[in-house]
Amino acid sequence: MEVDPPLDLAPVLEAASEFASYPGLQNDASAKEFLDRFPLHTLFSVLQTKADVPGTEDTMVSCLDKIFRTKYGASLLLDYAPFIQAGLQANSQAVRRLACKAVSYLLENTGDRVGALQIIVAYNVYPLLLSCLVDGDEQTSAASLEAVKDIAQSPEGISIIFPGHGEEPFLIKNIAVQSSSLARIRILALVAKLFALSSSLATAVYSSNLLNLFEVEINNGHDMLTTLSALELLYELVESPHSSMFLLRTTLLQKLTSMVSNSSADSVLRSRAALISGRILSSSDAYTAVDISSVTALLAAIDERLKVLGGQNTDEYESALEALGLIGAISQGATLLLSSSPVARHVIESAFDRHSRGKQLAGLHALASICGVDRSEDKMLLDSKAEENLRRLIYTAAANTSKLNPSGLILSILRQEPEIRLAGYRLISGLVVRPWCLMEICLNPEIITIVTDAKIETAKTGAISGALFSYIPGMDARHHCCTVISTALSSSNLLQDAAVARTAAKLQEAVRRGPYVIEEHVEAQPVVMTAERF
Repeated sequence: MEVDPPLDLAPVLEAASEFASYPGLQNDASAKEFLDRFPLHTLFSVLQTKADVPGTEDTMVSCLDKIFRTKYGASLLLDYAPFIQAGLQANSQAVRRLACKAVSYLLENTGDRVGALQIIVAYNVYPLLLSCLVDGDEQTSAASLEAVKDIAQSPEGISIIFPGHGEEPFLIKNIAVQSSSLARIRILALVAKLFALSSSLATAVYSSNLLNLFEVEINNGHDMLTTLSALELLYELVESPHSSMFLLRTTLLQKLTSMVSNSSADSVLRSRAALISGRILSSSDAYTAVDISSVTALLAAIDERLKVLGGQNTDEYESALEALGLIGAISQGATLLLSSSPVARHVIESAFDRHSRGKQLAGLHALASICGVDRSEDKMLLDSKAEENLRRLIYTAAANTSKLNPSGLILSILRQEPEIRLAGYRLISGLVVRPWCLMEICLNPEIITIVTDAKIETAKTGAISGALFSYIPGMDARHHCCTVISTALSSSNLLQDAAVARTAAKLQEAVRRGPYVIEEHVEAQPVVMTAERF
């Protein structure tokens, strides 16, 4: 807005500096009191002046930001839409950033969202925000992304970005096609954020063919860093609960499979591609939409890569194991792993390989997921072919070691360091629903001694490791394992054996005690001492 500059900058700058430097947020009353002394048009005038006063712009931007954060200040923006429009086109990054934030404040704090959206349409704000997204510095780009997200928080806002008839989705694609690698990644970040907001927006993103931007970037082998950035954003997008049903309608899984099998690609790219593929296939919805041949092709690619790596303890090997665990967490995926692909043997061999700690840890958690530890009780067991293959693979792995049987392998895991031991609890919790494993566990008194010992885990908190799980509490993991064994045993026919019956009683008592060590009450004892004489 063109307004006359104030005659004297000094008092305005002094008051603005004091207002901006106030610790914490200002309230409506203080904002109104300040604006009664210095109206908005005066503040904008100072911001627009070219006065040779160092720090003027920073001071005024900080002051206006604090004003617009209040509901009172944001309500005034309805009458100052031209400032927002001009600010989004300013040469100054600080002013552009303030204008982007003003859009968010306008939507969040005015109480008149309809009026705010009308202003956004009338003053062509959305395309200007996209310009700030791709051309601004890092902070301006972030502020513009948040503003677009705020626009998309209502059906009316979604129609601005994805109108029934219009060029807005094509505007995003055109910007991506014509921009630098950095700008393209910023566009992908916007697409990922919008996709994750709601199923309605995910549908709009898919219908506008914006997911194709990820396919194009992943297919671009010229810039490894840009491709990796695109994969990281896709990894973020895949975390959305509704991602599988949309992503599996594209060719993304096939492109990721090609990357996994591409021996000339960087190992970091192959690792991320494997993990993303695993995440895509880690929901039951995925198997209603996916072509099973695509899954088997991915498993074959992972199997081939693991063969090439030859059991090395590398990040790529561990990522591949995590991916298999993610796929195996769903019963359909676990069945494919154990019935239609030889790849499961890598998981089992790694789980019992004490020579490679990282690989063993990843293998244990992957095997626990395949065995159903995260599935509901009625879905833990697989079909007969898959179950027989699981049993055969584990017994074969045991026979190839000095432990000779599965109970010996499991005992060796429980005797290792806490993080491995916690993974062992998780594995037992998944395996023990199978009668052959229950027998292996219950006929080994040393295993029962460990899982029933409330003192063996000294910390309530446990391990954080990989994508398969986020948090394992140490004491709770042991107690949960104990509970699962006790439950499985109580419904089995093994209780007819007297030794097993004693084991069952020991487990029940451990379950009753709970996961934490309870110190027994000790009566105070009088201490009698001879008197000291001097």
